[in-house]
Amino acid sequence: MKLKKCSKHAFNMVLHSKLRSWLTITGIVIGVAAVIAIVSIGDGMQQTLNAQLNTLGGDIVTISPGAERGGGMFGMRGGGGGGGSSGPQATTKEIVLGRSDLQALKGLSDIALIDTNIRGSVNISYFGKTGKVSVTGVDQKVWSQITTSTIQTGRTLDSADQNVIVIGGNLASSYFDQPIGINKMVTINSAAFRVVGILDDQTTSVYMPIQMAYQVIPDKTTDIYDTLVVKIKDQNQLDASISNIQDKLMISRHVTQNKMDFSVTSRKEMQQARAATMNSMSTFLLAIAAVSLIVGSIGIANTMFTSVLEKTKEIGIMKAIGARNQDILLIFLFNAAFIGLVGGILGIILGTMLSGFMPALMGGLPMARGTAIVTLNSITMALSVSVSVGILAGIIPAYQASKLKPVDALRYE
Repeated sequence: MKLKKCSKHAFNMVLHSKLRSWLTITGIVIGVAAVIAIVSIGDGMQQTLNAQLNTLGGDIVTISPGAERGGGMFGMRGGGGGGGSSGPQATTKEIVLGRSDLQALKGLSDIALIDTNIRGSVNISYFGKTGKVSVTGVDQKVWSQITTSTIQTGRTLDSADQNVIVIGGNLASSYFDQPIGINKMVTINSAAFRVVGILDDQTTSVYMPIQMAYQVIPDKTTDIYDTLVVKIKDQNQLDASISNIQDKLMISRHVTQNKMDFSVTSRKEMQQARAATMNSMSTFLLAIAAVSLIVGSIGIANTMFTSVLEKTKEIGIMKAIGARNQDILLIFLFNAAFIGLVGGILGIILGTMLSGFMPALMGGLPMARGTAIVTLNSITMALSVSVSVGILAGIIPAYQASKLKPVDALRYE
C-alpha cells in the first residue's frame, strides 16, 4: 500500500472520530501552548537580562570601606585572594578610603581608570519647589569613561566643569511640577547648578564634580571617599586583577587577609548569579509544561488503543485483501502523527497569543517586563515535539494492530 493511501486512511480515522480526536488534540494543544509561552517568556527575559547586564559593566570593580558582610542571593565577592569573610573588627577608629589608597591603586598595571565617589542626600529646589535627592560626587575627568549610564539629552561632565550637574531621567521629567531641561538652573543646598545632561533612566539621581560635592553634601571631608570605582583593563583577567587590588590595599593599609577593613566587589559575579537564577526558573517552568505534554501523550495512546479495538474488523478486511503488517502499522502511526501535528499547530497559535499577555500578567517581576519573543526555533521545536509525542504514543497500539491475525480480526465482535 502506498504512503499516500496509508495517510488518507489515517486522516479519515481522525475525521470519523471527531469528538475523541479533538479531546485528545486538546491535551496536546495545552502542552504545546504552555511550552511556547514559557520559552518565549524565557527568551524575552534573557534578552532583557542581557541588556541589563551589558549596562552593568563586567569590567567594573567597586572598593568600599569596611569588611565585607555575608552576602544574599546576589552577594558579590572579590575573586582571587578571597578574604573579607570575617566581621568588622572592634575598633573606635572610623574606617575610610583616602588619598593614600588611591595612590596605591594607581601603581597597578591591571587598572585602566579609577573614579572617586562620595554620596549623600541633599535638598534640591526648582521653581519654588523643594525635594530631597541623592547626590554622587564623581571625578569628572574619568566619570564619562567609566560610568555605565547613558546620556539621553545633553552631555556628560567635563574635566573643566564646576557648578554643573547631570541628572536622572525621572528627576528631569516628573519630579517637579515643571520639567527640568538642559541649561536650566537648580539650587542644591543654597548653591546654584546648571543642568548639562539628562540620563536615559528613571532615577532622581544627581551627579556633579566631586570638589563641588564636598561643598554641598554635609559632613564630607576632602580626600575621603565613600567608594573607589575601578575599570579593569582586561575583563578576562578580572579575578587576578581583584586579587592584585586586594594585595596592594592590604599592604598599603597594613592589614592581613583575616582583618581586611575594605571590600572589593565585582559586577561580573552578580551577572552570573542572575543568569543562573533565570536559567533555573526557566528549566522549572519547562518541566511543568512537559507534564502537560506527557498527559497529552497518554491521551493519544488511549485514543489509539480505542481505535484499534474499533477498527479490528476493518483491519481484518484490509489484511484479507492484501494489506501487509507494515501498511497497518503506518496507518495507525500516521493517525497518531496527524493528532500530534494538529495539536502542535493549534498549540503554537494559542501559545503565541498567550505569550503576548504573559509579560503583562508577570509585570511584578523585574526581568519579566520585557517583550516575549516567539522564535522560529521554538516553533520548530514545539511542532517537532508534538508530532514526536504523537508517534511515540501510537507505536504500541499501531504495532498491536499490525500483528492482528486476519481470521481473528474478522471474527471480532
